[in-house]
Amino acid sequence: MARKALPDVEVKRSRRRKKTVAAYEDQGRVVVMIPDQFTPAEEREWVDRMLARLDDRNERDGRTSDAALESRAVRLASRHLSEFHLPLHLRSVRWVDNQRNRWGSCTPEDGTIRISRRIIMMPSWVIDYVLMHELAHLVHPDHSPAFWKLVSRYPKAERAKGYLEAVADIEQTRETLG
Repeated sequence: MARKALPDVEVKRSRRRKKTVAAYEDQGRVVVMIPDQFTPAEEREWVDRMLARLDDRNERDGRTSDAALESRAVRLASRHLSEFHLPLHLRSVRWVDNQRNRWGSCTPEDGTIRISRRIIMMPSWVIDYVLMHELAHLVHPDHSPAFWKLVSRYPKAERAKGYLEAVADIEQTRETLG
């Protein structure tokens, strides 16, 4: 899949890195780490190669389309909430741009889940946690102890919750400082 917009790319050269190349995404920016001895042509080749790998990973992880995100939600529901047969109750799962104060939302009455694009570049285990949280609302529409018991079936629930709390704190600090 072609990358829709050219990302902000930062290349980090390392004297200690001899052959390996690595890349990761950090808040909408791609960081590519290469050996210091690479020529400019090798750098361009590896940046292009790593961008393609990240695009492939993002497609597999459900970061690029609503259909892929819905498939991801179905896999999570089947793995952690199988006894509730949630895929039968799930009408749609989609990315949305209009959620500024929530990571996701669910309307249990019609089986729709909306996930904020604000989390699209967060680690996959954080996206899975947000999906799991919203899937649990299909069973318990409140935040009761029974709801949280379902959410805690996701192995990285506490870690992801802490990550999101830290991001929210950073965003709030930025807004306060203006």
